Parts: sequence; structure tokens; C-alpha cells
Amino acid sequence: MAVKDAAAHRFVEQFLDMLWLEQGLSDNTLAAYRSDLAKFREFLLKEGKDVDTAQAIDIVAYQAQLAALKRAKTTTARIVSSLRRFYDYLQQSQLMALNPMAKISNPKLDKKIPQSLSLEQVEALLGAPNQEDAMEMRDKAMLELLYATGLRVTELVSLTLDQLNLEQGGIRVVGKGNKERLVPLGEQAVDCIYQYLKSSRPALLKGATDVVFPSKRGLQMTRQTFWHRIKYYAQVAGINHDISPHTLRHAFATHLVNFGADLRVVQLLLGHSDLSTTQIYTHVAKARLQELHQRHHPRP
Repeated sequence: MAVKDAAAHRFVEQFLDMLWLEQGLSDNTLAAYRSDLAKFREFLLKEGKDVDTAQAIDIVAYQAQLAALKRAKTTTARIVSSLRRFYDYLQQSQLMALNPMAKISNPKLDKKIPQSLSLEQVEALLGAPNQEDAMEMRDKAMLELLYATGLRVTELVSLTLDQLNLEQGGIRVVGKGNKERLVPLGEQAVDCIYQYLKSSRPALLKGATDVVFPSKRGLQMTRQTFWHRIKYYAQVAGINHDISPHTLRHAFATHLVNFGADLRVVQLLLGHSDLSTTQIYTHVAKARLQELHQRHHPRP
């Protein structure tokens, strides 16, 4: 049994190595794959099986357990996607003859319009930091950049000086799968970042670093730290509902679509590999049009 366990463990490690070497996935994404597969193995081992002996009925039983535990549909969908990719790899690498995921369908997800912010709320949020304080000026520059570009929070906190091109008014972003994209900046964001780099960033440095937005320890900020910072400024700005860095990314995309931006342009700016991911914002735009119609039409 120990030999079989070792073989199954080796399959998982080979798969993760492949993702890292060939796909260039981020550490966070690799950690999610590792966690999903570890939990699935834990389920299988209780049944006297492992990933190399699992069958379709075991996948279905695991999905049933996730449902019984009331896991979110999005979580279940991500796990199914992880398992599908894993078993596709094993079959293509001839490590398994039969793919237990072959007849397993993806869970149907409800189309959920992402929470966004109004223009007034964005202005209040961007105005919340105290620009006389070096750390809050850093946060101000981060918020301005986030709303100007729609960056993912990982892309924001890992941004380095060589990715900035303020003279040209743009940044080079390294996104998921190490894919690069160029994103333009507006004048307000450029001015704010210039001011931050000149007056506030030097006060935050503890040593040599090329990170644009160092933490108070002079290191790269964690995603969790910025998450807490944006929560704080939401309170200062009087925004009562729960927001996250992703909320500003949604606001960026929503406001572009509301003001007539082409969906494919928004796709490129957000770094979505598939247009279908961006199409959720067409629903946002339609909802906004309906709201405006009901508010302003004489016979709603």
C-alpha cells in the first residue's frame, strides 16, 4: 500500500512540476492545485483508493460530499477543473489508461454580476488616504493605479520599477501564466505615482528593492495587507458594503463598458484569456441601462 501511495504522490508532484515548468503558473495557483489534489487524495484514502486507482464513481461521490458540506458552487467548479486537468495530464503522459473525468460534466454556475462601485464611491475611496503621510500616500498611489488599470491584486503588489513607463503613460503587467500585457495610465494616476515615487517611497525603503509599493518593512506587500488597507479606506470613505481589491478591478471594467468601451479592449486590459470571462460586464452594462431608463423615463 505504501508503494502505491508513493506512486500516486509522485504523479501529483510530476503534474505540479509540469504546471510550473510549462505553464508558468503563479505560486498561488500552484498552491490551489496542490490543496485540491491533497483533499481529494484524503477522501480517496479513506475508501482504500488513491488518485491512480480512482474511477468516475469516486469523482461523483466526492462531488456529493462537497455538496453535503455546502461548499460554494464556485469552489466545487474549481476542484472539478483541477481534477480534470490532472487526469488529462496522466492520460496524455500514459500514466493512466482510462480517464475517470472523461464523462464528468462541469457544475453549472449561476451568472453572478460582480459587485462594483459607483463613480461617486470611487472618488470617495481615492480621496480617503492622507497624502501628508508616506504610507497613506503609497496607498493612494496603489488605489489610483488599481482603478486606472484594473490590475489583479497580485499584479499590483508585485509590480517592479522596470514595469513602469510613466513618460509613455503605461505599465507592463506580468499576469497569469507569465503572460505580459501593456496597460495605459491616465494623467491623474501618472501624476499621483510620480508624486509618490518622489516624496513618499524613499521614506518607506529599508534597503535596496525594486518593488514599487514596499510594505512598512521595506519588502513586497502581501495581498492580505492591501486587502486590509482597502477595507480601512472604505470605512473612511463611508462605503458601507464589503469591498476588496477585486471590487476596484470590477469598477474599472464596469465603468469602461458603461462609457462605451469595446468588450475586446476590456478583455485585453484585464488580461482575460477568454472573452467569455469578460462578457459578464455586458450584463453589468444592461443592468445600468435599465436602472437609468427606470429613473429618467417619464413612463417607466
